[in-house]
Amino acid sequence: MYYENELKALKRAGRYRTREVVSYDLLDFSSNDYLGLAHNKELHRLTCQEIAALEVNSSKASLLVSGYHAIHKDFETALCRLNGFEEGVVLGSGFNANIALIEALVRKGDVLLMDAKYHASGVLASTLKDIEVHFFPHNDMEALENLLQKYAHAKRKIVAVEGIYSMDGDMVPKEVFGMCDAYDALLIVDEAHSSGVVGENLLGVFDFYAITPRPNHIKMGTLGKAYGSFGAYILASSHIVAYLLNRAKPIIYATALSLYDTLLAHKALMFMQEHKAELKHAIALRREIVEKKLGIVTPSLIVPIVIGDNKKVVRIKEALMQEGYSVGAIREPTVDKAIVRIIARLGQSAEELGALCDKITLFR
Repeated sequence: MYYENELKALKRAGRYRTREVVSYDLLDFSSNDYLGLAHNKELHRLTCQEIAALEVNSSKASLLVSGYHAIHKDFETALCRLNGFEEGVVLGSGFNANIALIEALVRKGDVLLMDAKYHASGVLASTLKDIEVHFFPHNDMEALENLLQKYAHAKRKIVAVEGIYSMDGDMVPKEVFGMCDAYDALLIVDEAHSSGVVGENLLGVFDFYAITPRPNHIKMGTLGKAYGSFGAYILASSHIVAYLLNRAKPIIYATALSLYDTLLAHKALMFMQEHKAELKHAIALRREIVEKKLGIVTPSLIVPIVIGDNKKVVRIKEALMQEGYSVGAIREPTVDKAIVRIIARLGQSAEELGALCDKITLFR
């Protein structure tokens, strides 16, 4: 067989992956459905009702041919109004959004400065062409400033960070905004795991730090996590969005985001704003439970429990499945040290989270 030896090596290292059909009998502490909105049947019903009244069921084409519908435009407008950005564009996924941003924005003579723990999609994008990229240690603002000084001669400087990092659950320091402003660097903030989870209005780290967007700021977010839908968006200045519409391949050459996913995400956004007080209270309660029972302080709903052994995390995951819980078993090299990853999502009760934390302590 063509890759038999490689597959055997992955199995020996405890890094072999398989798909598992989701079981609804398990309590879900592994998905990124942070607010439990993927289970909200009223949002689904209202979305289906509006889609059924349209002339079409599908976007049918790319945004730049005949696939740009009022549903897309209305959602982009709402995102811009709430987040304070001039312009926005929706597209197929967070993975594609990172490819679009980095592959299109970083040109000859530019330098890309990326956090060492930036998402794999961004790392991949940096290898697609002759991009000069330098990684700085995770959340190390001193190291980032040294790089900004070292490459001050670059035609453009582009910095890529995440609002909340998907495996560690920690937040980018506020200093990155002022630093990029001071050095006239474009700043890409991947808010996939922060939008819907942090901030006065649950809009992410721009909201959390009360940052007024500037022309050099770019925000990317996904719709398949807190929004309970699928897809992604990019928010930026009108200038940057116009450039992306003309140069970003995942926007130009892909069918526009489905009408259902776009409208469902728009309704989720409105739901968050209408219920933000109770959602923030529920998020805070879950963080308190995790800190009390596991001694882990997290600004997010991501709870990484370091185990350090690829095979052991799989055994823990399987043991918890027998107890009725679904958790993540994240192995090297995705993380530096293997972790059990718990998502303290609102889709499960605080009592269920507390019971899981009690069981986790038996395996640590």
